[in-house]
Amino acid sequence: MEKYTSGTELPVGLGIALEQYNAMDYFLSLPTEAQRQIIDHAHTIQSKKDMLIYIQSIVTSK
Repeated sequence: MEKYTSGTELPVGLGIALEQYNAMDYFLSLPTEAQRQIIDHAHTIQSKKDMLIYIQSIVTSK
């Protein structure tokens, strides 16, 4: 989980949230640009609760 497919570090909070929702494999299966967009948005999230809500929205929209 240290790095995702394009070599950019995965923010810790995002990685934890992906693991909580068993969504890491889904995240890694996304195209690089989609991963980058998720990571960019994750940098704007300020709370654990909001991060979990964001990941839940990604997982339920797949």
